[in-house]
Amino acid sequence: MKKRYRNGEIWDFEHEIGELGNREVILGLDGGTTSTVCVCMPIFPFSDPFPDPLPVLARAVAGCSNHNSVGETAARETLEQVMADALLKSGSNRSAVRAVCLSVSGVNHSTDELRILNWLREIFPTHVKLYVQNDAVAALASGTMGKLHGCVLIAGTGTIAFGFTEDGRQARAAGAGPVLGDWGSGYGIAAQALTAIVRAYDGRGPLTILSSNILQTLGLSSPDELIGWTYADPSWARIAALVPVVVSCAEAGDRVAHEILQDSVEELALSVKAVVQRLGLCGEDGKASFPLVMVGGVLEANKRWDIGKEVVNHISKSYPGVLPIHPKVEPAVGAALLGWNFLMTESHKEACKR
Repeated sequence: MKKRYRNGEIWDFEHEIGELGNREVILGLDGGTTSTVCVCMPIFPFSDPFPDPLPVLARAVAGCSNHNSVGETAARETLEQVMADALLKSGSNRSAVRAVCLSVSGVNHSTDELRILNWLREIFPTHVKLYVQNDAVAALASGTMGKLHGCVLIAGTGTIAFGFTEDGRQARAAGAGPVLGDWGSGYGIAAQALTAIVRAYDGRGPLTILSSNILQTLGLSSPDELIGWTYADPSWARIAALVPVVVSCAEAGDRVAHEILQDSVEELALSVKAVVQRLGLCGEDGKASFPLVMVGGVLEANKRWDIGKEVVNHISKSYPGVLPIHPKVEPAVGAALLGWNFLMTESHKEACKR
C-alpha cells in the first residue's frame, strides 16, 4: 500500500507503530481552497447528545486540496499526506480505520465523487467505509452535529449555499468559483476592491480610501503596481486576504467600500434564499423554522460592519423562521460526525437484515 510522492513514503510510519489494540477510528476531512484539515476520532457508542467535549484523538493541517485550484495530482497528495499525519499523531494506522468522510471543495458532480472514491479505495483496506461530499456538507454537519437538515452558507475565500431536507433532497447555489461569479465571497469582495482602485486611478470611478489603505497593506506606492502584484500570483486566497482592509474602510465611512460589502450581503442572502425556496425549508407559509449554519471568515467578522449579521437580517425579512448557527466544532469534526452517522445507519440496516 505504499505511495511514492516527492514528499517520500508517507505511510512508512505504519511499520514503526506497535500493537494497536482494538481501538477503531474515523477520519473526517474538510478540504478547501485555503487549507485542508483532517481529524481522527474514535468510534464511540450512540448517545444523544454526543459526548462533550467530543473525543478527538488527533488533528492535522495541510494546504489547498481543491483540484480546480491546484490540479488533481497536488490535491491528492495533500489529502493523502494529511490523512497519514492524523493517523500518525493518533498512534493509529489504516487497519484501525472504520470510515473516512472526505468533504472537499471542487466536488460538484457525481463524477467527482466517483473519481475520488476510486482513488481512496487504492489507499485503504476493503473493510473501510468511504464517503465523499462537497465541503459544504461538512460545514453543515458541524452546526447540526452530523445531521443533514437545513442550509449552510460558507463565505470564506469562496462561497456556496447548500441545503438538505430530512427526506434527502438537496440543492445548492453559487460555489462555481471566481470566474463564474462567487460574488459575496472573500475573493469577490477583494477583487471588487482592487477593481475600484484601478477605476478611481484612471478616472472611471469615484475616489476611495481603499486605494491608500490597500496599497499600504501591500507595500506598493502606486495603483500601477497593482497589476504586477495581482498577476504575479493570482491565487484566490491571496486576493481574499484583503477583505479585512475593505471592512475597515467601510467602517471608516468610505462609500465605495460600503457598497462593495452591501453587494456581498445581498449576494450571500440571495444564495441562501434560492436554496431555501427550492427545498421548501421554510414550509408552505414561508414561516417555518430551519437551521442556517454560517461558516467562513467573511461571516465571522465581529466588528461594527458585521457581514454575517447583515446577511441574517436580510434573509429574515423573507424567511422569519431562519435560525442562524455558528458551529462550536470545525467542519472537519462535522465530517467525522457525518461519517459516524453514515456508519451507524449502515450498521443498523445490516443488523435488521440478519
